[in-house]
Amino acid sequence: MRSQARGAALVELLESATGGASGDRRSLARLLSLAEQGEASGRELARLTYARSSSAYSVGLTGAPGAGKSTLTSGLITEARRETGDPVAILAVDPTSPLSGGAILGDRVRMQDHALDRCVFIRSMATRGHHGGLAAAVPDALRLLDATGWPLVLVETVGVGQVEVEVAASCDTVVVVLNPGWGDAVQANKAGLLEVADILVINKADRPGVRETKRDLVHMLQLSHQLEWVPPIIETVASSGDGIGDLWRAIGSHRVHLEAAGGLERRRTSRIVDETERLATSCFAQAVTKELRHEGSELLADLATRSIDPGEAADHVIASVATRFAQPSPPASPAGGSGDEAARHRGS
Repeated sequence: MRSQARGAALVELLESATGGASGDRRSLARLLSLAEQGEASGRELARLTYARSSSAYSVGLTGAPGAGKSTLTSGLITEARRETGDPVAILAVDPTSPLSGGAILGDRVRMQDHALDRCVFIRSMATRGHHGGLAAAVPDALRLLDATGWPLVLVETVGVGQVEVEVAASCDTVVVVLNPGWGDAVQANKAGLLEVADILVINKADRPGVRETKRDLVHMLQLSHQLEWVPPIIETVASSGDGIGDLWRAIGSHRVHLEAAGGLERRRTSRIVDETERLATSCFAQAVTKELRHEGSELLADLATRSIDPGEAADHVIASVATRFAQPSPPASPAGGSGDEAARHRGS
């Protein structure tokens, strides 16, 4: 009964939030909070939004801290609103303190020019310790915004010193933001730019070193073979708006390229498969940890006395967990207890 009531409440919230700019923002904010929290409600919400989402286009902006991603995102909002008139949603992912668990959530401060625009929705999200720069809930949040009628979603990632490759698994077009003097081609390859970049942006292009940075990026691209799409290199000065129009047009060109070649559907299918794999791996890994480290574990004792080696212990744990996973799940209790275990794994 509780599960049915929860589902009905979520459907009601979804209906209230649907309509993009005309939808109820408080309902949308509540739904995004549920997506971040995961657990049973977040799992049910993910199921509902997956069936409704398929049309929104997403653009990820990533790069090192201080590269100017927030100001660049603000400029893109202005350009997108002027060119299309469509509503724009933004997910700004901020790092979480390893000490307090809190986050500044300050990226939106640089987007205050759009605070009074009803057709712009800005949501700050914390990484909550998730490695790789993206909050674990971002894929679900993207689908939620899609399902509620936001046709364009911009995702600004944390920027943790290395390019967050995971952003490629969540967005249709990936923009990598660099600054003049950022590093040579070797450093660029170390950061894995070619793995994620659809568009390369040299921001703060009014500073010295632009020519050298662009030369290194061109050289890096020339070393890459069989690229279906060669990332254009755009120079911008986000603080003054210079080059923002060029960046917006490059995003449009990449979208046209993907849609014409069937790459958009392939990319979206690939990232759904990757997400499913990550969720299954995470769920299985948590079960393995619980199996190995539970109090009174004979395996721990055997490992401590060197009766078995780690390889044998791993085989035993995997076999035990696999057997448990293969058994039919018990029916949910009236309180929604045992039936929500997978959802708790997913949200933790």
